Amino acid sequence: MTSSIKKLGSNFLLLFMAILLVNCSSLTKNSFSTDYFEIQIDKKGFITSMANTSKELHREYSPSDKPSPLMQLYDGKKKVYFEPIEARINQASQTIELTYDNGSVAQISLTPQEKYFKLTLESLNPRNGIDGIQWGPYHTNITNLFGEIIGVARDTSEANNYAIGMLALDDNTLGGTSETIADAAPFQYIIHSPDSKLYPLPDSLHEGQIFTLGGDGISDVAFYAHKEPYYRIMYGNSAMVDTEGRISINYHSRDRTFEREVYYSLIPNMPANTPNHLEIEPLPGIDFIGSSIALWGSPDSTALMDVIQDIVLKENLPYPTIDGKWVKDPAAFVPDAMTNGNLNDSIISYTSRLGFKTISLYDQGFIKPDRGNEGYIDGKNFEKKPIKLSSGNKSHKEFSAMAAKYGITIGRTPITNALAPGTKDASPVPSDDLCYQQKRLLVKNISATDTVIIVDDPTHLEEIASWEGHAENLNMIKIGKELIYYLGVSQEKPYRLLNVKRGYWETSASNHQVNDTIYKLQVTLNYGYDGLIPNMKLQDKIAEYYADVCAINGLGYYDFDGQEFLFNNGHGYYSAKRFFGKMFERAEVLNLPPIRFTGATLSEGSWHYQSIWNVGGGKNLYDVDTREWGSTTSQGKDLRDVTYANFFPVGMGGNFPIKAESTVEHYEHIQAISVGVGTTYSLILNQKDVESCPQKDAIFKVIRTWEDARAANAFPRSVKKLLTDPKRNWRLEEGENKDTWILKELMMGEVNKTFALRRSAGY
Repeated sequence: MTSSIKKLGSNFLLLFMAILLVNCSSLTKNSFSTDYFEIQIDKKGFITSMANTSKELHREYSPSDKPSPLMQLYDGKKKVYFEPIEARINQASQTIELTYDNGSVAQISLTPQEKYFKLTLESLNPRNGIDGIQWGPYHTNITNLFGEIIGVARDTSEANNYAIGMLALDDNTLGGTSETIADAAPFQYIIHSPDSKLYPLPDSLHEGQIFTLGGDGISDVAFYAHKEPYYRIMYGNSAMVDTEGRISINYHSRDRTFEREVYYSLIPNMPANTPNHLEIEPLPGIDFIGSSIALWGSPDSTALMDVIQDIVLKENLPYPTIDGKWVKDPAAFVPDAMTNGNLNDSIISYTSRLGFKTISLYDQGFIKPDRGNEGYIDGKNFEKKPIKLSSGNKSHKEFSAMAAKYGITIGRTPITNALAPGTKDASPVPSDDLCYQQKRLLVKNISATDTVIIVDDPTHLEEIASWEGHAENLNMIKIGKELIYYLGVSQEKPYRLLNVKRGYWETSASNHQVNDTIYKLQVTLNYGYDGLIPNMKLQDKIAEYYADVCAINGLGYYDFDGQEFLFNNGHGYYSAKRFFGKMFERAEVLNLPPIRFTGATLSEGSWHYQSIWNVGGGKNLYDVDTREWGSTTSQGKDLRDVTYANFFPVGMGGNFPIKAESTVEHYEHIQAISVGVGTTYSLILNQKDVESCPQKDAIFKVIRTWEDARAANAFPRSVKKLLTDPKRNWRLEEGENKDTWILKELMMGEVNKTFALRRSAGY
């Protein structure tokens, strides 16, 4: 019996040791997998392997000489990063504990989903001066396309066909690096060849080299100054390239709860746009704890609709739709009608016949955010009738009701958040919720007529307005409810503001007392964009105002000019996310469909919300006569490359007006390029010009045929590749039934090849 007990005890001990070994193994296992992707994390907290598991032969995408820190810490005051030095991985609880040599310890959850990894920072203790965290950079050996807006490295070759990317899962996690000044990356060129054999770099250039934009820094068209394929314009820094052209991706999050100062310009290397010092408003409760990302790898050809869409839906990210389709779905891309000439008898009919969904009333000019009208842009009784028809002019509300019968929305062009003179929050009674660059104190009492204004500290007051164009006419301060113009400050005591004009913008000049606060205001630029920048509280209200304007007047589309002004408060892409998020939230409360919008820029802050990006126009973007992406500047090439790399439709701008000399062949070509590359555009429609065109009806039919086939997702990937070639000529005809089309390639006017197209399942 004793022998039996000993044997039983021995067996129990062996079983216990086996269980212990299994548990220890689970605690130290360092690989994580999704359907298409596997990563390995070493004992220091670095990703040492990123493998494509969608093929039998797994391909490694992590460079052997560049392991990737899972998460770094950032001390903004010292401008120092801290990499992890030790990692404790617990597969059972799906947690990773990272230790850093500044004494901080981070707790991270890593939850593998079917198609992505979800990583979340759960805690960081102690902080020890840390005010930001950075996911990555995650280095790859991919050298093809980089998406600097959403953070993606893409190998689009048939041989490899793979992409690795990231997405933020919360508003305060932004594309880019922790050291990004004011959370909006500089607008500039970087040297990168997407194919070193096809586009070899000249000896004078190297991968990763940075260049400023072209032009004088004021005309945005002139920014685009390099047609060479290896000059890549940058609209973010969520992805970057090293000296070998290898692509890295990163996101970051920041503690926004305390005031800090930055020296910021979106285009810092241009004399016309030199940086300004800006005190950034603290935002209580907005911190990096809870920062979360999705890390994914998948075949590139299916990444958008299979993986990115999956992340967006499962993580409840913004998901605007048009006709039930996600706006990022290439089958949902559709041009808009853009009015010209303000004669609108037939514009709704034209738009319906073309198969378009929106009329942009561009000839009505700008609308400005003026909360004084409470959203009634035509008056409380809709008494203004700005939209001209021969049968009688209409208000926006009346015209939108006419368009709605055909499933068409109407839209206007606002100057985003620029508070113009004469509007409620700017003048004659300025709001107390304005963004300011600097805050100072008044040294002596002043009367309503005094022009001698003494300040306690002249530091940075010599800087001229904004950062954009440095418009002297917008250089002003606010004391109480008075706006005061000035230009310059004396450099010796007593520090006196120079060239003072009281009661600026028709505000009331008044007495002010010693120690009253002086706010040097943050502003926009001139050229008709003149305005003050709101602080975050007021910007939230402006965002909601735009939803109210839609609900009251029947609008469903905006072209946000001056969209970069959302960065002027120093919160960068977070500011953009918050602005569009507030607008969409308010629209949902008002039972509105998702507001479709384009704008002057595209950023990680707007990518989820923004449907299209039709900026500029004419021969700067796509020249249908020469069949090239920008014949006068490189704008077309630059914007095409940015948007394509970031899974977003490039815009061909306000373009291709139908005139007396317009031909069907032109629009066959325009539509082929639009479908092949994945573009939208705003078709300029002047009623008198359209009616003067002998081929008007045939042009309408051609465009509608292509748009119907696009909406049916009838073009396979192989055909789209052919359509991108501007040297080819095409004709698309309806098939025997409404779900089929015949695509013909023409050579010398004769049919060379024929492709049978059919509506895809689910479309």
